[in-house]
Amino acid sequence: MTAVKPIVVGTDGSAESTRAVEWAAKEATLRKAPLRIVSTAELLPRMAGPAGFGDTGKVASIIKEGAVRALDAAAGRAAALAPEVYIDTDLLTGPAAISVCDCGSGAQLLVVGSRGAGPFTAMVLGSVSRYTAIHAACPVVVVREETMAVHRQIIVGIRHVNDCDAALAFAFEEAGLHKASLLAVHASQAPYTSYPYPPVPFSPVAAVNPAELARAEEAQSVAALEELLSGWRAKYPDVVANQDVVHGHPGRVLAGLSARADLVVLGRHGTNGVARVAHAVLSHAHGPVATVPSA
Repeated sequence: MTAVKPIVVGTDGSAESTRAVEWAAKEATLRKAPLRIVSTAELLPRMAGPAGFGDTGKVASIIKEGAVRALDAAAGRAAALAPEVYIDTDLLTGPAAISVCDCGSGAQLLVVGSRGAGPFTAMVLGSVSRYTAIHAACPVVVVREETMAVHRQIIVGIRHVNDCDAALAFAFEEAGLHKASLLAVHASQAPYTSYPYPPVPFSPVAAVNPAELARAEEAQSVAALEELLSGWRAKYPDVVANQDVVHGHPGRVLAGLSARADLVVLGRHGTNGVARVAHAVLSHAHGPVATVPSA
């Protein structure tokens, strides 16, 4: 029998990491997966100070004790929410961002908060969430503060119909687990800059009315998304799936739409443009955001 991969969640004892633990515990219940809670006790170089200055050992001990307390509190909270889920904890060593990111290897999902406790820790955990969202081997969910309302809708951003299977598979699975609808969104800022379908060759000699061109492009986009979703609807017949084509910056569009979604799902393709879109959504979304590596 194949072992079920765990869901991994990071904590530092902050309110946002507690929300991440709560989100992960509920997800573990739905997925019938074990839950692994991790924390780091990293002593940053500037904390040690010059050689012979200060009590580095005492500082390290205090940081470690704080991480252990955070793990214990998180495990207690998760157990209260998901009593049937197997839970274990792990205190990581090494740089926080890399250590947490490496936990994604062998996990089905990695969950982090968008920032930590206090101004300094907030910066550290923010760097962790950004790093893991781009580099982890598994899908990453960054849980933001505004997560209480339930909308029963999953939104997935579609950059191109030929490179979105992994994101769509994750989004449909989430919609099915949460009994939610799905909305596939393609956002483009200007004509001939981004397509959800292979672009039609354009001849600069032909005179084209810009308004007609925009309408034709939108119609092609809608048709391409409709054709794409038809196959996924057959795989997930219980999920109501629709599509929308929006004119605007993809990051701003998806961040705005996140106010009406339980989760925004983004494909992770490793290009600078996609990374910028992900960063914009992660920074301004009203709820949790998932980044999914390409298959």
